[in-house]
Formats: sequence, structure tokens, C-alpha cells
Amino acid sequence: MKRLTPPRHVVSLAARDLLELANRPDFDRVQDQIRQIRGCTRPVNLVGTTATLDSATNAVLRSYSTADEPTGRLLTACGNRRASRCPSCSRLYAADTYHLIRAGLCGGKAVPETVRDHPRVFATLTAPSFGPVHNRRTTNAGKPLSCRCGHSHAADDPLLGTPLNPSSYDYSGAVLWNAHAGALWARFTTYLRRELAVHVGLTQKELRATLRVSFAKVAEYQKRGLVHFHAVVRLDGPDGHTDPPPAWATTDVLTRAITNAAKRAVLTITSDATGERELRWGDQVDVREITALGDGELTDQAVAAYVAKYATKSAEASGTVDHSLRCPRCTGRGYVTGPDGFHDLCADCDGSGQSEPIALLPVHRHARQMIRTAWALGHLPEFADLKLWKWAHMLGFRGHFSSKSRRYSTTLGALRDVRRAWRAIQARAADDSWETSEESTLVVSRWQYLASGYSPGEELIAAQTRHDLAAARDEAQRRKTEGDPWL
Repeated sequence: MKRLTPPRHVVSLAARDLLELANRPDFDRVQDQIRQIRGCTRPVNLVGTTATLDSATNAVLRSYSTADEPTGRLLTACGNRRASRCPSCSRLYAADTYHLIRAGLCGGKAVPETVRDHPRVFATLTAPSFGPVHNRRTTNAGKPLSCRCGHSHAADDPLLGTPLNPSSYDYSGAVLWNAHAGALWARFTTYLRRELAVHVGLTQKELRATLRVSFAKVAEYQKRGLVHFHAVVRLDGPDGHTDPPPAWATTDVLTRAITNAAKRAVLTITSDATGERELRWGDQVDVREITALGDGELTDQAVAAYVAKYATKSAEASGTVDHSLRCPRCTGRGYVTGPDGFHDLCADCDGSGQSEPIALLPVHRHARQMIRTAWALGHLPEFADLKLWKWAHMLGFRGHFSSKSRRYSTTLGALRDVRRAWRAIQARAADDSWETSEESTLVVSRWQYLASGYSPGEELIAAQTRHDLAAARDEAQRRKTEGDPWL
């Protein structure tokens, strides 16, 4: 193939690299690798080999080496769940979460369809108030009402969620509540089981022999920088989703138990710097029944889609950054241990422990103060185990964004295994030379991590791939809602 433009005359490094790739005879393979990972923003680069051997004769049936690739490496998806980091991988994570949640509501993925008949509710537990904030209230008809500040805020007003009086806002309480939100949820589930046991006059041990509480939850950040939890809570028999609950376990019983447990769940923390505090849920506890077969306001499909949507979100929705602020060299401590065993000031961060100064972060003042408070509290001895300096960019929240109980439904790992097996079947179906079964073969692999990311030219291809996939999704959605074009 004749070169149309000498790469040395191209000013842009990315365009020059793209021309180099396009002039290769195996350019299609470069594009194919990027398409297979859906234009992942930061793929993992691997080098190595894999060989499929006949287990009886040790004869090599198939082999693969990254040395045969155009770029000498294999690109694999990063698998990051956060949409702010990798839209492509986060969409796959959201799809898996959707199927996981929906399987626990209406069956499928090794969950029987009889799970539809179990009592199921969608509960929302919020954080308490740590001071009045700017908000946007509306009437039942949707007409906006004035905030406490006397103004009516637009939906995109940056003041929303920020304190009316920052000097009196309890920033320490807000950060500590975020830091203990996961533990408070665990305390809530304990009280939930106790409330159910009290309702029927059973002990905890007797309740476990007749009933199991299953749940799946997701965390969501409010504009004020505090997390709240959305949870699907279901009552099962003692063996989980395959076992029906006892007759007394109804939706009304579950609703009352959740409401009472949310009021009773309390964590007490003590600190010389902040005093003794009781951490509890806010007054806004919403519990709604999930209906089956789409015959109500809150259907299983709508709930699964809602939970999956927030499973890919992070703290950036509250105006903070989406990366750790710890200095990578000293891991946030501000010092490194020298060869003599003494602590030396970290040269990378000048002893601050921060990868970038908090004062220079591109965030609004409320988020900055939350970050600053988390960083300060994290260096107090009584909060050392919380490692708040590690989670300062998360405004103190240290828990998982999405989690579930063991017997709720399938697992994300199981869904990935099924997808991996399906892809292997498709690959074998496309390869006419594959005639042996898995039972008679042995796969020997050796892989090594090389780097992460693309070359400049590959980045352009990945951006185009993401654009094409987004356009295809938009077109599919348009056809779904509007139908096929007439002309």
C-alpha cells in the first residue's frame, strides 16, 4: 500500500501514529482489538502466550502469542464500573447489575420465577440533617417554591445542596456519617431481623430457621455530599430465593419492620476532638411495594433499571473529584522511611501527603470543605482505622456502592463466567479447526502486565468506536420509541 502522507510531515503526534497504524497491512486487527473492548478508555495491555494441548499426547492443538499482534500486545477492558472513568465498561457493569437485581425480583439466572410472590419492597434510607442547605422544593403540581434563602433555584443552580450558613454547618458530623454509613446499614439489617422476630414472638435463632431477609442495595450521593441507600428488600424462606416465606411474612409486616428498624439503628462514636456523637438515619424513610408483571406504579423492571443506573455513579455527582488525593509515594502520610529507618519528608508532596493541593482542586467550596474535613479527621488517632485521608475524595464514604446479601440472586462473577463461556463457544463455532472437547484439552497460559492505555493513534480509533456505539444506541432507542422511518 502506497503511503499518501509521509508521517514525519504531520504535526499532530496522534495523527502521525494513526497514519503509521493505517499503513500497516494488519491495520484491521488493530481496529478489531479496540472494537472488541468497545473502545475502553484505559485498557490493560498484556503480553504473553497461551496454548491448548491435547491432555493425552501433549500435542499443541492451538496457540496464541502477542508477538503475532500488530502492536505486540493484547488489549483487555479495564472493567471499571465508574461512568466518569470508562463509559464503555460502566455500561457493561450496569447491564450486569440490572440482570442481577431483576433476577432477584422476577426470576431467571438460576432463580425460580416463584420469587415474584415473595414480599418485596423498595426502601430508601437517607442521611440526617447537619445544617440547612439550599434546596429546590416544588408543589404537587410541579410549581417551584422559594428556598429558605428567599430565592427560587433552578435545577442546575450550583448553590443547591450547599449550606445556608457554612460557618455553622456540621462538616465533621457529615464526614463521619459518610464514613460510618456502611456500618449503620449493617446495624439496620440487624434491627430489621429483630423487628421481624418481635412481630411473631420468636427468638433470633428461631427466626433464622423460618425466614431469611435478602436484599440488594446501591448508594447514591445527594447534592449536599451525603450518601443515601436505595435497597430492594425481600423476605424468603430459610433456604433463600428457592424457598417461600411463612404465611405471616407479608409486605405490610416488612414495611413496618423497615420503618421501625431505621428509627432504632444507632451508632455511637467518641472522639476528644469531636465529642460523642450518635449517628442515625434521617427522618425521610421511604418504603414502597414492588409489584409484579408491570401491574403497579413500581415494577421490578423499573427498580432494576434504577439501581443499575446508580451502580456506575460515584461521588462526582456531588461536585467532588473522582480520584484519590493521596500522594502515591508516601500514600498520604507526608513522609517516607529513609535507609536509616528515620522518617524523611516526602519530596513529591512536600510533606502534605496530597497528590495535589486541596486548595487548588476544581470543586466548589462545600465539597472542598468536606474534603478538607475528611483529610483532617483522618489524621486523628481515634479515627486512624477509618483511613479518611484515603477516602477524602469520596467525602468520607468508604463502603461499596452496590452490594447484596448472599442469597438474593446470582452474582456478578457468575454473569461474567456465562458471558466468557458464550464468547468461547462463539469463537469455536467460527473456527473450523476446533474439533476437540474441553474435557480432552489442557490450556497453558503465561501473561504479564505491560501497561495501561492506548498509543496516541489508537486513542483516536477508540474515541471513534465509542462515538459509533453511542450513535447506534441512540438510533436503536429512536426506533424503539418512534418506529422505523417511513422513507
